[in-house]
Amino acid sequence: MRMHSPSLPELHAFAAAARLGSFSRAAGELHVTQGAISRAIARLEEHLGVALFEREGRRSVLTRAGADYLDAVGPSITAIESATLAVRTRRSPRQLRLSVPPTLFSHWLIPRLPDFSARHPGIGLSFAPYRRDDPLSAPDIDAWIRIGQADWPAGITAEYLVGRELVPLCRPADLPQLRTPADLLARPLLFHTNYPGNWAHWFANVGCTHGPLVPAADFDQVSLLVQAVIAGMGVAVVQRALVEPELAAGRIAVAIALEPPVLLDRGYHLCRPAGRAPSPALENLRAWLLEQAAACA
Repeated sequence: MRMHSPSLPELHAFAAAARLGSFSRAAGELHVTQGAISRAIARLEEHLGVALFEREGRRSVLTRAGADYLDAVGPSITAIESATLAVRTRRSPRQLRLSVPPTLFSHWLIPRLPDFSARHPGIGLSFAPYRRDDPLSAPDIDAWIRIGQADWPAGITAEYLVGRELVPLCRPADLPQLRTPADLLARPLLFHTNYPGNWAHWFANVGCTHGPLVPAADFDQVSLLVQAVIAGMGVAVVQRALVEPELAAGRIAVAIALEPPVLLDRGYHLCRPAGRAPSPALENLRAWLLEQAAACA
């Protein structure tokens, strides 16, 4: 019987270039030369009789035929990778590998993990390095916790956990002077570099008008923001889930407590490929995470 399927190297080259938008980046990921990627895709295009990519500036983007072909073969490529890796590693179904952003990991998840281990002593956990541009498809990772809104990529199942509640922070000693949202405007405002709109969002949701919001300083890590607040540099606004240990220890305080709280559109979600059936161990972890998240609400 004549086989119509192309070779797996050609399919891997095609899928990587499609996802990364670059032949050179695909070559780096697959540890081959750019020429090898180009030749593999050229063979695939000749085999199929259609053009799969076109150039847009420095990027290689899928043609309509290429996008349709990726939709058709992409899940199968992932399934083959997952099955092969499972056989090679022979991971126990009671082992889970997760990827979690460092800030949520250290401030929210780690303090709770002893409870999970006590309830599920037979489930082993390991943690993959965090990658901001992770496509959430690696076959050796069972689940990811990522920050986002409702616009997750096609093929990703995402369930909200925590991180939408936004609170202003100050030193406990400053609480008597901070009675209304407007009082915060008289203090130096500390910003998160990656989310400079947090202060404007908070003030808008509490109905406090203001002029231009100028940061007294900005930091790219929540831990540095917290240290700046403790040091008396000013006030900050942060996702509550990321500062629970510091609040519980009394090192910082919520400057203006509101009910209901101000919420962000984004938050941390438990993510996994929709086409990959969760193991019993992952279902246990999912139920536990949702329970922990509900206790924070």
